Amino acid sequence: MLRQRFVLDTTALTDSFAWESEGASSICEGMGAILDRVADGRLHLGISCYIPYPSVYNEIKDFVRHNNCDPRVLSKVDTWLVKKSPDRYQVKVPAKIFYEYVDYMRSRINKGMNISEEAVWESVSKCISLSREGTDLSAMKDEIERETVGGIVRKFREKYRAALRYGILDSAPDIDVLLLAKELDAAVVSQDLGIQRWAEQLGLRFMESRSFPIMIKEYMNALPELYIEEKEEDRMI
Repeated sequence: MLRQRFVLDTTALTDSFAWESEGASSICEGMGAILDRVADGRLHLGISCYIPYPSVYNEIKDFVRHNNCDPRVLSKVDTWLVKKSPDRYQVKVPAKIFYEYVDYMRSRINKGMNISEEAVWESVSKCISLSREGTDLSAMKDEIERETVGGIVRKFREKYRAALRYGILDSAPDIDVLLLAKELDAAVVSQDLGIQRWAEQLGLRFMESRSFPIMIKEYMNALPELYIEEKEEDRMI
């Protein structure tokens, strides 16, 4: 049977759909359950799961600590996930990918600028409307900041975050995941849309976090059958 390698993003362990599919009711329980699946894959299927070190490893470690998880969860991370730094000097990325990324980022930034301009115009328009009503703006400063400007700022943040973060690589761990997968010729496991988009551009195999433990479960269910088939092939040889 073909041995497989996977490079895991932080969301491979923290995605709520992933651990809910394991019947877990909390992120700590869920991370433990997914890591148990990884252990099954390592012991019975020869599947190797990697995480970039130290970037993604530190993210996972912070999740474990901030959520007050049992220390055994981090022990499972150290036991079943292979920690490796990507070789940033030797991994080659086509120039076309770099060009497309810069072009894509430019379009995202321009969209963010448009959203900023819309928010400014909306704030100015509402303040002008209040002044025309004869309202003493200085007396209503706190109320305007809280009710009028505050609402616009909240809406602006949501739109701006969606415009700039959708489909982009916005952190060093994201890039490390792709570089390590490229180096190892491994599949990427993530729920991040930016990682998914650029994994496709790099020609890397990709699997959503929520599907990963289900895949290992299906492999394990088929294990006795696969074992019998392998034995029969050995006899034929």
